[in-house]
Amino acid sequence: MRWLLCLLLALALGNAGAEPVQRLDHADAVLMPDGLPEQQRPGLTLDFRWDSAFPGRGGGALYRIALPPLDPAGQPALHIERLGNQARLRLNGQPLQDLGRLGDASHDSGKLSQLVLLPPALLAPPGRPNALEIEATMQPLRGGGLSALQLGPLAEIEPQFAARRLLEQTLSAAYAGGFLLMGGLAGALWWRQRDPLYGSFSLATLCGMPRHLDRVLPVVPEPWLAWGALLAISYGLQFVLLARFIALALSARPAWLLRAIDAALVLVAALAGLSFALRQPLLWTAALLLLLPMGLATFAAVWREARHGSSAIVRLVFAGGCIALAAGAHDVLMVRMGLFGGAHHPLSPHAMFFFVLILAALVAGRYSRTVADYRALNETLSERVAEREQHLREAFEALRHQQQEQAVLNERQRIMREIHDGIGSQLVGLLNMVGRAGPEQLSEQVRLALDEMRMAVDSLQPVHSDLTTVLATLRYRLQPRLQAAGIEVVWDVAALPPLAELPPQSVLHVQRILLEAFTNVLKHARASRVTMHARWLAEAHTIALRLSDNGIGAPAGAGGGHGLKNMQARAEAIGARLRLEAAEGGGCCVALDWPQPL
Repeated sequence: MRWLLCLLLALALGNAGAEPVQRLDHADAVLMPDGLPEQQRPGLTLDFRWDSAFPGRGGGALYRIALPPLDPAGQPALHIERLGNQARLRLNGQPLQDLGRLGDASHDSGKLSQLVLLPPALLAPPGRPNALEIEATMQPLRGGGLSALQLGPLAEIEPQFAARRLLEQTLSAAYAGGFLLMGGLAGALWWRQRDPLYGSFSLATLCGMPRHLDRVLPVVPEPWLAWGALLAISYGLQFVLLARFIALALSARPAWLLRAIDAALVLVAALAGLSFALRQPLLWTAALLLLLPMGLATFAAVWREARHGSSAIVRLVFAGGCIALAAGAHDVLMVRMGLFGGAHHPLSPHAMFFFVLILAALVAGRYSRTVADYRALNETLSERVAEREQHLREAFEALRHQQQEQAVLNERQRIMREIHDGIGSQLVGLLNMVGRAGPEQLSEQVRLALDEMRMAVDSLQPVHSDLTTVLATLRYRLQPRLQAAGIEVVWDVAALPPLAELPPQSVLHVQRILLEAFTNVLKHARASRVTMHARWLAEAHTIALRLSDNGIGAPAGAGGGHGLKNMQARAEAIGARLRLEAAEGGGCCVALDWPQPL
């Protein structure tokens, strides 16, 4: 708001003191276009456009302007709205001011208005006219030439100059910074979402930055024709990309309009580049004229959507677009082509910036709606996830109850099977022996039945993954019988690590394997000593159990007995390997290697 107040104040001051300011709009000129003869132009009317007189050519010019007698007490000054592209000024034959260096294309004095002070020491004596000479060099397609001059006291000229510099330079710097900021934000949104809407807006605003940045650069970073081509291409692409952004923002996107905009994107860039490469200004003018029907078609689509009850921002975009189109038509027809009396100062930079602000509001509104949609979606998803989690918890609880019931059922079936196969078979055998066997045989059969029952009970006791406890319990059960039979028991069980998985079924299998082995020693080995070895083989991650005796060894054909087959079947059930070997010093050894999971 401050700059706007300063601008209005400066214009008011300039208008208030406008009466003593004189306008000088004629000069005697010598024109020297490259490749053409020198031309004398007495009484040349200013504003003089070099590119209109000599399209595609550079050259030089010498302007002589007669100044009226001047009062040195008022500090006379000149306000020159356009003097390009490099110039040297002399007053009454004396050097006055240099604007760049003649012929040096890195400098362009025509971009900004110039304030030239006329020192009293160089003025002619009172009452006599003054002679002003302006020697200028121009580059092709650069807008060289000389505008009409404003002559008057510094106090009257300076406010006009300050107001013009504010429009030309200060606002251009602000516009360049604004375009950079908005383009960066839109580019970040595009990077996050890959939405072509944000990409088009980001490129459009970034393409608008070089033209404004050029207004504040005293020296261009590239040779003129290349720099001019870059400015023209970026300027044209800004309009086309903004049209593409607007088309993408519509709820109904006409496919033909998007194709036409894409075609214009290529055509405008090509015409702008060829115009500077071939030094043909008409090609760049044609590219600018091409933008007008494309803009009209775009805003016709916006108007159709605005009429059908769209949001207020769409109607605001339409209004801003109309202003931007009007400013663009002014710049092409009056500033570029010099029609309808011509004009020096383009309006599209100012109209385009405010239009881009409207589009930025559209981007912000769209992004806000997207964020709101995402929040609503997240809330919906959270509710669905919570509902699913509740269903999963209920299903898990039902499954857990089923597993518990199945585990109880499986354990009941296992106990029934063990009682049937173990104690039951022993009792059946005992029943068959009643009346046919002696007391000793009956007593042995009863002991076996008791051992079976005790092992079934022992397998159900919690052992906490401790195999040593299982072996110790088995020793406690069998040692009295072995000692009663006159067999010495050597118990060599080392510390064994806890087993990750030691369910009752595995405990029972190990007990039955060892029970069968001890029973064989009692019945068949004729041994006086039995040794139980248990070791943990760390490298093989295996428990090694060895039950050996000093008896007569395994009888011939023992490898095919039912007892050994039952032992091997039980070993396979727990993933172990069982072998029948000869013991050291005679006798037999039952070897059980039980690998453990890593």
